[in-house]
Amino acid sequence: MQAIDLSTITWRKSSYSNQDGGACLEVARNVSSLVPVRDSKDTTRTPLLFGAVAWAAFVDEVKR
Repeated sequence: MQAIDLSTITWRKSSYSNQDGGACLEVARNVSSLVPVRDSKDTTRTPLLFGAVAWAAFVDEVKR
């Protein structure tokens, strides 16, 4: 498996997050064919990586 350099990606916090730093997640969309997801409270942990198609399907289901 090839290592993926995530050191330069731009993270975006969920629009549903509040300013108090509660349970939040961040996603990065500028990685080819992958969607990294991480806990905004512990950014030192390794992000979860989802395939872009799988992530899109998940988001669509949540919206329904």
